[in-house]
Amino acid sequence: MRTSKLSRVTKETDVWIEFNLDGQRQIDVDTGIPFLDHMMNLFAFHGNFDLKIDAKGDLSVDDHHTVEDVGILLGAAFKEAMKDYKGINRYGISYLPMDEALARVVIDVSNRPFLVFNANFKQDKVGTLSTENVYEFFKAFVQESRINLHIELLYGTNDHHKIEAIFKGFGRALRDAVNVISEELPSTKGLL
Repeated sequence: MRTSKLSRVTKETDVWIEFNLDGQRQIDVDTGIPFLDHMMNLFAFHGNFDLKIDAKGDLSVDDHHTVEDVGILLGAAFKEAMKDYKGINRYGISYLPMDEALARVVIDVSNRPFLVFNANFKQDKVGTLSTENVYEFFKAFVQESRINLHIELLYGTNDHHKIEAIFKGFGRALRDAVNVISEELPSTKGLL
């Protein structure tokens, strides 16, 4: 099983994550930010992952530290669960509609971190999640997971729908990328 359990404790946050790439949608998330919980549930459900997150942060300041540290730890948990990358599909692509919004998410599990994030939001917040921290979540995830991630919001008007399309698409693209399809490392270099 490709699983991991990690924790991260700072003066700003205390985060614990359990992650299973080969799961059955066993999901239990509590970050103190309900809309982030919703997005993590959607990500795990559409990725067919098991995911448990317990996060406590300095939400009296704002949501930035908690969102970023959840991204950091989830990225690290993903990297640990991947083990040796042997046999994975490596690439994942998802076009995900959510009502009037359409997101395209493309992933290369390459062990070379890079993020392209082309999405704009009209509101400062959806629920208590600052929309600017959607980017911060993915930036933190990419740095720790060492994947190449391209997110493009092709269109949409409702910020809730736009963010939801991104997270659902992220789960589905990641699922495709980590599917085991052979016995070989998916690189002509012989190394990821």
